[in-house]
Amino acid sequence: MPMSKCLLACACLALMFSTSACGPRYIYDKTHEIPGGQWAYADSLCYNVDIADTSRIYSLWLILEHSPDFAWQNLYVRIHTIFPDGRRLSAPLSLELANQGGVWQGECSRKRCRFRVPIQERAFFQIPGQYTFTIEQYMRQSPVPGVERICFQVEDTGAR
Repeated sequence: MPMSKCLLACACLALMFSTSACGPRYIYDKTHEIPGGQWAYADSLCYNVDIADTSRIYSLWLILEHSPDFAWQNLYVRIHTIFPDGRRLSAPLSLELANQGGVWQGECSRKRCRFRVPIQERAFFQIPGQYTFTIEQYMRQSPVPGVERICFQVEDTGAR
C-alpha cells in the first residue's frame, strides 16, 4: 500500500510542476474581434492591464489574424499608452505580415493567417496600477479589409 500512495503523490507532483512550469505565463490576454473583418479608424481597441509587481520583466505581444487575401505586406498601427499617473505615450508601428518575397509570416491556412509579433520584449513598468493600451489602425485607407481579430498579451517572463 505505501508504494501506491508514493506513486500517486509522485504523479500529482509531476502534474503540478508540468502545468505550472511549462510555457509562457500571461498576466493579460484579450482578443478583440474586428466586425465584419473591416477595421475602421473609429474601431480603436482598448486593453486595460493591471500591473502589481514592478520588479518583474514582461513581454508585450500582439497576435493578428487576417485573411490570406490581405492586400498589403504590412499593417500600420498606432499604439497609445496611458500610464497610471495619467502620462500618455503614442507610437506608430509597422507590423510586417509578409516577407520581401510576399510569403506570409506566422501560420496560414486557406481561411486565415495568424501572426504573433513582439511589441516590446524585456519591458518593465515603473509604477504599479492600471495601464491602458489603445491600438488603432493607421493605414491610408479606412476601413482596412481582411483584419479579423487582434489579441494583446502581457507575458510575465519570470525574470527580475
